[in-house]
Amino acid sequence: MFRSFSIFNYRVWFIGALVSNVGAWMQATALSWVVLTELTANDAAAMGVTMALQFAPPLLLVGVTGFVADRFDRRKLLVVTQSLLLLVGVVIGILLLLGLMTLPLMYAFALGLGVIAAFDNPARQAFVSDLVSREIASNAVALNAASFNGARMIGPAVAGVVIVAVGTGWVFLVNGITFLGMIVALLLIRTDELVPRVKATGASRLADGFRYVARRPDLLVTFAMVFLVGAFGMNFPIFASTMALEFGQEADGYGLLSSILAVGSLAGALMAARRDRARIRVVIGGTLLFAGAAAVSAFMPSYWAYAVTLMFTGFAVVTMLTTANGYVQTTTDPALRGRVLALYMAILMGGTPIGAPIVGWVAAEFGPRQAILLGAGAAIVAFAIGATWLVVSGRLHRHEERRFRLTIDETRPLSVVQPAPEEFSDEVASTTPVRVPTDADLLRDRRAS
Repeated sequence: MFRSFSIFNYRVWFIGALVSNVGAWMQATALSWVVLTELTANDAAAMGVTMALQFAPPLLLVGVTGFVADRFDRRKLLVVTQSLLLLVGVVIGILLLLGLMTLPLMYAFALGLGVIAAFDNPARQAFVSDLVSREIASNAVALNAASFNGARMIGPAVAGVVIVAVGTGWVFLVNGITFLGMIVALLLIRTDELVPRVKATGASRLADGFRYVARRPDLLVTFAMVFLVGAFGMNFPIFASTMALEFGQEADGYGLLSSILAVGSLAGALMAARRDRARIRVVIGGTLLFAGAAAVSAFMPSYWAYAVTLMFTGFAVVTMLTTANGYVQTTTDPALRGRVLALYMAILMGGTPIGAPIVGWVAAEFGPRQAILLGAGAAIVAFAIGATWLVVSGRLHRHEERRFRLTIDETRPLSVVQPAPEEFSDEVASTTPVRVPTDADLLRDRRAS
């Protein structure tokens, strides 16, 4: 489960990311609560707009951000983005403490955070493949998710207590300090031990990532499922905050719901870390489990009953997304990984500007339970897309001996127009395989020279 910790650079990265993630979850909790209760009169629609402004830039800038992640030194790029996020968090905190924050101003800061994150996310996701070899990349991705959700158990609960005790402004200031953990970790990384990056042959173009994904039906299906769940099902700040208000809770009750959700999320991430590789069937199964858990949570009669169901919701959604992320990373041409991951993150996060305002409006007009059911319905559609692809692609078929048993063929190749190295995946085969050096080969050659 923890095999990636054998790498020094990954251990340093993990610790820094954990500290930074705690602060990021504190800020996310405080930002939602400020908009909902201090800058508006419990207006869930305004909260949806705030989320949309944060998540729109990754979608709008996907071509540029992916190209930057592939073209420039990712470690230096992350130092810049983390420093900017630190600065923005501190400024927001100061304005809140001085009583100068307004809703339009918060919208502007939300958009600024989104622009910075648009460059930070693909570089951060792809940087994992610079830290570890391809053989354990799926494990490293899953442990990243464990760090993210472990911080989610701590951050929202602490933020809720701090908001009640001293106010929201201090939460943003604390978050600014936690970014130092990531910056220090990036400076401590041993650059000579990083896995050498594969350079693209010929001229590198922004559209190469789009063309590559267009020729991979398995990635298209994965992206479609991720988009639907991300746009309508992952609006947890809206769901949890409005449900907390419905149950008569304050900021600490809202923060506790986010932390309870993270308990299941952490379990899902650790289970993903135990698997030898990421499989698309787990993505499809996790989508169905998320739809069921979300639907059940919408009918819970009390605060604690709803909180319990959130653990299952968190487990399902992280199982799906962590596996999808690992599948994309480990089956993508290394020379295009940054661009493909930027497209993946744009689809995951960029769906929020579409879904969050709709979900926020539904929560404001018809109640939070109907908004949750809308997310569950979107997950059902996503599952239908994945299941249909399994059947059409010929992977799902009846067992040869047992009449009522279905089996999934994990070795069936998919034809793609562009040659793809056979080492990238045993699920994606090329029509004309070529031999490309692995990460271990490149690192060995660098040390030898």
